[in-house]
Amino acid sequence: MNEFSDYGLWSLVAINSLIFIVFAFSFTRPKSPRDWRSFGAFSAFLVALFTEMYGFPLTIYLFSGWLSSRFPEVDWFAHDSGHLLEMLFGWGGDPHAGPFHLLSAVFVFGGFILLAWAWRVLYRAQRTKTLARSGPYAMVRHPQYTAFISIMFGFLLQWPTLLTLLMFPILVYMYLRLAQREEREAFADFGDEYRSYLHRTPAFFPGIRHTLRLSAAVLLAFLVPAAIVCFFVPDEIPAAHMPLPGEGAKRVEDDVSALRQDLIQAHLDELHRIGSQR
Repeated sequence: MNEFSDYGLWSLVAINSLIFIVFAFSFTRPKSPRDWRSFGAFSAFLVALFTEMYGFPLTIYLFSGWLSSRFPEVDWFAHDSGHLLEMLFGWGGDPHAGPFHLLSAVFVFGGFILLAWAWRVLYRAQRTKTLARSGPYAMVRHPQYTAFISIMFGFLLQWPTLLTLLMFPILVYMYLRLAQREEREAFADFGDEYRSYLHRTPAFFPGIRHTLRLSAAVLLAFLVPAAIVCFFVPDEIPAAHMPLPGEGAKRVEDDVSALRQDLIQAHLDELHRIGSQR
């Protein structure tokens, strides 16, 4: 039997990459070359991640000898074994219910929530030509980059790979440089107003009080819907009626919403097809 039979799902590589890239695009709407560079680097991270998650497990292949000698009881080319942290720390049961996967979901979905929230505040400030200081901008000066870092870190917890581990510090450095350039532009546009804002607001990570409030909000946003699904939603849900992530975000055009629906439907159809063949 082909040891890579759980992989080679290139349609899922394309569909999952498009789902997350379209979500990020609908929240950020890059306009300048700088915006596109930032968005392009984030998109490359997602494509590299899903290529190893569903296409070819390069990291596991390269370390298969060492992994098999240290953990001979694990089938490292089974798809669930790609959750490396769950495997290496010996958590039993379904890795999707393990602590690293659950923590990953908090970082990923929390990052997308922060990204959508920051974009709405920034968009209003840009339209009125004022300094964005409310919402997440009251806690940190660059919440959009904090969101991108949170999403990437969450995916590293869930499915670490060599390529994404190498890309992560490079992308963080890139966001730091972009933030410094944006601050120089903000000084030129707002002068003393921005200097005052800079002195009282951290760049990327909020203080303890704001961190606790934000963590509680993210946990509630993640756990409450999960509890509702577990206790009140029937086991069989028609795919056509499944809710879309991010439906509450404002200013998402109809064509982007339709594309989201089509991508998620395609994802579900492909999973159903793959499951029926096994």
